[in-house]
Amino acid sequence: SDFIHSDDIHPIDIVETVATHHEWDFDRLAEDQIAMAVEGQWRTYSITLAWSPRDEVLRLICTFDMDPPRDRLPQLYEVLNLANDQVWDGGFTFWAPQKLMVWRYGLVLSGDAMASPEQIDRMIGNAIMASERFHPCFQLACWGDASPEAAMICSLRTSGPNSAEILPRLMTMIRWATLRHSPTSDVE
Repeated sequence: SDFIHSDDIHPIDIVETVATHHEWDFDRLAEDQIAMAVEGQWRTYSITLAWSPRDEVLRLICTFDMDPPRDRLPQLYEVLNLANDQVWDGGFTFWAPQKLMVWRYGLVLSGDAMASPEQIDRMIGNAIMASERFHPCFQLACWGDASPEAAMICSLRTSGPNSAEILPRLMTMIRWATLRHSPTSDVE
């Protein structure tokens, strides 16, 4: 463990230590809850972790603002379903009244199990990675007039030795998909 060494520490104390380690802005809202802001490539994400001793669950919620046009909500919900099919460690939902896209994950710590700082760091990192990965898909589905399937092209991973070659092709595919699914386009 690079963070702290203890077998008997409150999960939110561990979260606070991880946030301090990364120099993230945070606010300890209560003994069992902490909120922080984490800067991503697309935006700043609001992350809240809360401990429920009764349920023995450490709940992570990562949110970002999203106010899609009402007529594009069906496409957004379809992209949410497609995105959730590609992730194992949490899931997206859209809270329409609050105009928030939400990533949720619950770490079950039953039977006096303790979360390690590395687990909590990974939880937060995975929430940011998923939000960063699918944010462009949500944008394209809501404001780019793309079909949900076309919008999901953005989620393709473009890191690695051939990323310099893949990214231009990916952008061309996105442009083509947007044109193809536009009601005023004659692209087949």
